[in-house]
Amino acid sequence: MKIYLKTYGCQMNERDSDAMAADLVASGYQMVANESEADVLLFNTCSVREAAERKAKGKIGYLKKLKDRNPDLIIGAMGCMAQRLGRQLLDELPHLDFVLGTGQLHQLVPTLNELAQERGKRLVKTTQSPEIIQALQGHYQNSWSGQIAITRGCNRFCSYCIVPYVRGREISRPMESIISEARQMTERGVKEILLLGQNVAAYGLNGDIRPPEPDHSPFAELLEELEKLPQLLRIRFTSPYISYFNTRLIKTLAASHKICHQLHLPLQSGSDRILQAMNRQYSNASYREKVAELKANISNLTLSTDVIVGFPGETEADFKLTRELMNDIGFEQAYIFKYSPRPGAKSALMADSVPEAVKEERNQILLEDLKTRVEKRLGQLVGETVQVLAEGVSARNASRWTGRTDNNFVVHFEPVPGLTPGQLLDIKITRANVVSLLGEIVR
Repeated sequence: MKIYLKTYGCQMNERDSDAMAADLVASGYQMVANESEADVLLFNTCSVREAAERKAKGKIGYLKKLKDRNPDLIIGAMGCMAQRLGRQLLDELPHLDFVLGTGQLHQLVPTLNELAQERGKRLVKTTQSPEIIQALQGHYQNSWSGQIAITRGCNRFCSYCIVPYVRGREISRPMESIISEARQMTERGVKEILLLGQNVAAYGLNGDIRPPEPDHSPFAELLEELEKLPQLLRIRFTSPYISYFNTRLIKTLAASHKICHQLHLPLQSGSDRILQAMNRQYSNASYREKVAELKANISNLTLSTDVIVGFPGETEADFKLTRELMNDIGFEQAYIFKYSPRPGAKSALMADSVPEAVKEERNQILLEDLKTRVEKRLGQLVGETVQVLAEGVSARNASRWTGRTDNNFVVHFEPVPGLTPGQLLDIKITRANVVSLLGEIVR
């Protein structure tokens, strides 16, 4: 049978989809890039924002026409939206054949085999299975870069977030399992690995939300073991919670030659009052102190973040604190979201008190600040020689290649004969654009 798989949402979903595709191929199914060729249409869904759910539902709903023409067509919804809505999805979309939650993704192949044998049957599997942490280790897409999920779920229960409800409680994979997967990837030519988890820095702490003692960090131990892989050139990770950057972890980051000097540190707000309402376990001052410690120990560090504007009760003074903190720290990248309530999250019980027009205005202000900071930072790199990991032909200009610096800045350059993705290059920056750099290969 031919399978078409569409993924919505975050990098965790992308990794899950890649692993499921590997399982499908190993079981005799064939992946196709066009849904019109498929016998099975699969949708790995997101539930973090309402727009993501609406998009997935709309797409699946549109497929009723295909199902009417081909009753043997199998259509399945998987992932976070499937976990959140469960049987409700089958009621809303009567042409949908099955719903597979986040804790049952490793059961995709048995589910399809069952439906192929018994056409017309409808299935819902949303039980959270602990087996999932050791499943889904295959890789379908072979590339110079790869991803490894080291944890699943979350125990933080931020009031705006439904991840603990749709992805379950936090579980860490055994270290030897992660190292084995990474070793196999590098033997296939992977040069850069991105470690994934809702809170990767809490790896190995058995779901304890209290920050570890200064000299204890299983995540640091994992990073040190990964660095020993000789063919691995770069290590990235996302997303960590800032409170877990203790002395042990910071020393590991500072001493490493492979861990990229770019960190994603979700902020969400600069107001202590709003942070408390969000159930974020840090303050404006403690966030600043931790960032100062990181910058003092890690050379040439760049930072990115997540911010929510318009959270229930956010005043102009609260927003001003967020803006000041972002400008003071100097984030080079930021994902800025206008608050929207998510059913099931605790903040959904709060009055959505900030008008949409005010949310939009605050969103645009932060985006303009970010643009100004990024243009200044990129301009400072003109004339410098930076190390770039080549990614391949640019999506916008076929005569150029694209790569990224250690700090995650995008660099476009003219290739030379024999160049392959995954090579480290020294590139002299000749020009800065709004969001990227142009340069030429030095060697």
